Amino acid sequence: MAMPPSETPLVTEKRYPNGVVVDVHAHFVPTALVEAVTDHAPGGVAVETDDEGRHSFRIEGSPTTRPLPPRLIDLELRRQWMDEQGIDVQVLGTWADIFGYGLPPDQGVEWARLVNQTLIEATSGSSRFAAFATLPMQDPRRAAEMVPEVLEQGFVGVTVAARIGEVELDASELEVFWQALDETEATVFIHPGYSPDEPRTADYGMVNSVGRPVDTTIAVARLLGAGVPQRYPRARILLAHGGGAVAFILGRLERNFELDPSVGDPTDGIGRLYYDSVVHDPDALCYLVTKAGPSHVLLGSDYPFPIGDHAPRKVVESAAYLSDEDRQLILGDAAVSLLGIRG
Repeated sequence: MAMPPSETPLVTEKRYPNGVVVDVHAHFVPTALVEAVTDHAPGGVAVETDDEGRHSFRIEGSPTTRPLPPRLIDLELRRQWMDEQGIDVQVLGTWADIFGYGLPPDQGVEWARLVNQTLIEATSGSSRFAAFATLPMQDPRRAAEMVPEVLEQGFVGVTVAARIGEVELDASELEVFWQALDETEATVFIHPGYSPDEPRTADYGMVNSVGRPVDTTIAVARLLGAGVPQRYPRARILLAHGGGAVAFILGRLERNFELDPSVGDPTDGIGRLYYDSVVHDPDALCYLVTKAGPSHVLLGSDYPFPIGDHAPRKVVESAAYLSDEDRQLILGDAAVSLLGIRG
């Protein structure tokens, strides 16, 4: 497909009645999790409630979270929004603020199990929702052991941060994790963490607009450099926010590979990855599709956060240089194939 021009006409309100529409990037914290921690706090975790009745989590090794916004915890508000946006199914992951990787390993396992239990209980039996499990990534061996366990429980994959504390995703200690994903053919959704303390992105809303995509870009470049997608080809790697800038710096990564063939082949690696559509720009989406292919780009919203795409179908349907077949792959067919979702 040729590179699209910078101006594209809108093709909004188009319907695809033969296909299910799936949003693969959304966040959810069950009220049952708040209640469980309030009633019987696991080690290293507590709930704080402010004068307005808003809840925050205090997790050892992490900053106290922001207050939970209502749309993060209310499934009925979520369903109403999905109906308004023509979304049939939403895949829910936990909030990156509560991954809890700073907890000691045993407490990290306990926390991950509690988060997963409340998440699967809230979504099981619903045709509108599926879920990604969280893992105690501070203990890679136990995280690896949990992969087949959560798949058996009904999760459609797992979600991890773009960096585990100070440990990068290509680190040797995480090989056992990648092997577990490969053996189970599991999907892992990589989401940037929350890093408000970086001074270079402290202003102008850059934590969200720049910091998070950069976090993902570095993580993916390291995975490509280490050859992780090639060494674990059955692990299905899904990236938040269109993969950051990785599609747009592919030429530089290719040149680096020419200079040093000991690093992983980025062109081969990038085609093995999957990407959400949360780029907010039809031209950027078209370019991503030229590099990844439409079967490797999946609709996402980042619901319910302000930086997310509040009308996620529009960026797909206004990308005029995509075919209707491309659009239906992105809107749902690719998610059905990757995650086994049925509407």
